[in-house]
Formats: sequence, C-alpha cells, structure tokens
Amino acid sequence: MTSGEHIVAYCDGGSRGNPGPAGFGVYIQDEKGGVVAELSQYLGKRTNNFAEYSGLLAALEFALANGHESLRVVSDSELMVKQIKGQYRVNSPELRPLYEEARRRIARLSHFQIQHVLREKNRHADRLANEAMDKGMGRGPAPAPAPVAPAPAAAPAAPKPAMLRGLVKGGVVHILSGDLPEGAYVKVIPE
Repeated sequence: MTSGEHIVAYCDGGSRGNPGPAGFGVYIQDEKGGVVAELSQYLGKRTNNFAEYSGLLAALEFALANGHESLRVVSDSELMVKQIKGQYRVNSPELRPLYEEARRRIARLSHFQIQHVLREKNRHADRLANEAMDKGMGRGPAPAPAPVAPAPAAAPAAPKPAMLRGLVKGGVVHILSGDLPEGAYVKVIPE
C-alpha cells in the first residue's frame, strides 16, 4: 500500500465509570479492507468523551505521520461525530482543546470524512479500547506459565500489602482509604 491511499479508521473510546479508568482503540484499514494498524492506549482516569476524542486524535496523527492525505473515520460516539461536523457545540472545557486540535489536524488532510455507526459496527475498535483499559487496570491476559525450576533456597517473605478500605457500587470498586499500586488486582472481602 502506498502512503497516499485512502484509509479508514474505526475509533472507539470508553471509561469504566465516568470519569474512570479510560482507554481508546483505533482499527485502521486500507481501501481494500486490509489491516494497516491497530492503536490503543490506556488514559488513566478520564471521561468516556475524552477517550473518544483521544482515539480520533490518534487516528489523525497516524494518517498525518504516515503520509495518508485521505481519511475516513468511523465512530460510535454520536456526540463527537456531531461536534466534529459542526452540528453540536463543544461546551465542555475538557473537550474543547481536544476538539480544536482535531480540527487543526483535519485541516492538514486533503480529504476527511467522519461517520457515526452503531456499536456493533465498531467491534474491532471497541475490543482495542477494552484491551487498553484492561491492561491499564492490571487485567491483561494471563501470562504464560513459567517453566518449572528447582525451588530456590528460602527467600525472605514479601511484605504483606496494606489493607485498603472501599466499597463496591454499580460493579465498580471505590477505594476510600489506602493506595492501590499500579497494576494491582483487587479482591473484595465483605466485612
């Protein structure tokens, strides 16, 4: 594929809680439907709309960095699509700089189109966004088992982790006291 060809970027972003752990996924295809790239990133604690715009910005940056002057974006975010098309105003102070940066990048392309689709038509991008959130939350795929080796000499015991206090509401764990290290798993034990 030559870099000047038209590409299609399926973009999705999400957060678990709003705001909550967030990520985006971008699935990019060439004119014939061949996979060009898969982009994803964990964004930390953000809103779902921030994550949607982050996916759009990643798709635009990919197109510009790789010499693609024609880009069609497909997204299941009706809000973002209508804002980019000028049908809705951008009132959110969090989204305004992202919107403005997207408009600057779009202006550098010779052809740009954005289209809203239902979530089921955006499965690959949704999968990538969920994988980014899982990875950022320490829920990545289970690592392959390590080869069995002889037991080493007795090692000092690892320090016991500090007790965290929190609650579960709507399927989301809310930490009220203590710090959760990056990538840690949470086991909920009723008191």
